[in-house]
Amino acid sequence: MPFAPLALSTRWNAGRHASGEAMIDEILALGLPAVELGYDLRPELVPGVLAKVQSGEIRVQSVHNFCPVPVGALRPHPELYTPGSPDPAERASAVKHIARTLRFAAEVGASAVVCHSGNLDMPRFTYDLLDLIHRGGHYSPEYERLKLRAQIVRDKKAPKQIDALCDSLSALAPVLAETGVRLALENLPTWESIPSELEGERIVRQFASAGVRLWWDIGHAQIRDNLGFVNARRWLERLLPHIAGFHIHDVIPPGEDHQAPPISSPGGVDFPALAASVSGEKIRVLEPSPRVPADALARSIPYLLKTWNFETQTPTQETP
Repeated sequence: MPFAPLALSTRWNAGRHASGEAMIDEILALGLPAVELGYDLRPELVPGVLAKVQSGEIRVQSVHNFCPVPVGALRPHPELYTPGSPDPAERASAVKHIARTLRFAAEVGASAVVCHSGNLDMPRFTYDLLDLIHRGGHYSPEYERLKLRAQIVRDKKAPKQIDALCDSLSALAPVLAETGVRLALENLPTWESIPSELEGERIVRQFASAGVRLWWDIGHAQIRDNLGFVNARRWLERLLPHIAGFHIHDVIPPGEDHQAPPISSPGGVDFPALAASVSGEKIRVLEPSPRVPADALARSIPYLLKTWNFETQTPTQETP
């Protein structure tokens, strides 16, 4: 079945609905025929979602781990358990619940599960860097010293947890084969998150045959670029063959993400420049904050369709 030009994450509206049908109807009213089921999809919403899928009213193109919300979880969160954790018990829980999400994704016809891999066991330097920027210290000597310190600590911590992540992916390989669903590791905005762009490239080459891919969050990449961690456009070009799909949202610089496109300011996302990258056999999911009003989305959707030349194009075909 072809991919839709745009899907919308139910992260935007799941929290304000008591039924899956009503949640999906609100998305259909925006003119979008496809969704990503978000990590805050409560179990009581699932029957309504299944009814809408079975009736053909909506298509599920991706699912965001963990979904539905695990029974007993205090709150929905994509990092309830992380497959790259240094704690073996947490990794075992991550594998268990990612496997459940993969099987649920297969049940609803999704092609990919989006997964947060975790964070290194290190201080959260990213928040200190953001604080310096807000105080006018972007690229000051203090900023550069702190960024260098973060790099040194990260280089020491990363190898062990990348190995742990690879162990979790090996454990998930049979479920990936069973379901035929791809597991897509998302880029996260902080310096402490794993995998980095280079680490992700190495991992996906190792596990590509098992069904592991990358997931490119456009807003997260912009924040990493704003903070001087990476050149987001060059890394996107390099990683594009390994990317299963995109999360789409804008950024109020330097780091306020999940905004409705376009912000149109320096440090915001240059959506026209992404047109070639987002075309083709990729999943494209608009992922606004629940705080974004429906009328802002109603402006974002035609803007993206026009900017990326989807108004006159038919969707591309899915590939395994």
